[in-house]
Amino acid sequence: MANYLQRHCESLRAFLKVMSSRVTRSRREPPQQDDQARARWTTSLTKILADLMIHQVQKGNRQKNSFSKKAWRYISDEFYKKTGLKWDKEQLKNRYAVLRRQYVTVKSLLDQSDFSWDEFTGTIIAKDEAWTEYIRGHPDAETLKNSGCPIYKELCLIFSESAANGKHDLFAEDERGSPSIQCADPSSMHPESMSDSDEVDDIIDDQKTTQPTTPCSTANRKRGRKGMDDVIAGAIMEMAAASKLRTAAMLQCNARHTIADCIRELDEMQGVDEKVYLAALDLFNKPNAREIFLSLKGDKRLIWLRNKCAA
Repeated sequence: MANYLQRHCESLRAFLKVMSSRVTRSRREPPQQDDQARARWTTSLTKILADLMIHQVQKGNRQKNSFSKKAWRYISDEFYKKTGLKWDKEQLKNRYAVLRRQYVTVKSLLDQSDFSWDEFTGTIIAKDEAWTEYIRGHPDAETLKNSGCPIYKELCLIFSESAANGKHDLFAEDERGSPSIQCADPSSMHPESMSDSDEVDDIIDDQKTTQPTTPCSTANRKRGRKGMDDVIAGAIMEMAAASKLRTAAMLQCNARHTIADCIRELDEMQGVDEKVYLAALDLFNKPNAREIFLSLKGDKRLIWLRNKCAA
């Protein structure tokens, strides 16, 4: 019984070791994928993304300050073709939100009479005094002083009110007869409008496809991990129960085969010399040895004792 329980515990330990390694490996994989796919935006990559967005604006695929899911899929695919970077829709949408904030910041800055935008260099021109005064109240505009906004024209094409309404005539003449970009009022742009519109588009598109969505996949992974945890927890409980049974069996065995019983039988044996006798006393400290000794009959006990002493 004790040997069986020991083998059972060893099997459970091996099982837990294998399952633990699988769980650890599966939980380590997503961070590696995240590191590989982490978006690092450069000026040229941002320009490519902006051009793709303008193309979708011109096709009328941007409504209410957001692109449709179909438009985002097109942008993602074309961005991969042009750059070789397999960034997902969420990463591109995050950049879209950054560009929208940049547009609002630049538009608000250029609404000030002391500032102007140079279309050829992409810089924002103003006197140092005007910059100092404006940055004091708008710290986010400090980076624009040195870097400017080379893609401001593209941002106007993407975020203008005309683009949001599906119109593409974004140029008009100012009082001097020069062409100017008609841009949306930043106060009319709400950050939540993009997410609300995207949710509606996602619901509509999801009704037309049988492909599982990311939340469902996440839920399945969570259920899978929970199921794995349940298996491991059950195995641990089973191993603990087996350990208790093994302890009880050993106690029961010790109670049946005591050292006193062995010494009593040893004293009654004939032909036991002093060396074998003393070695047997040391041997009787082991429960298995006591059980074997008491189980043997007749002369076999002495033969077994001599072999053990010789060993």
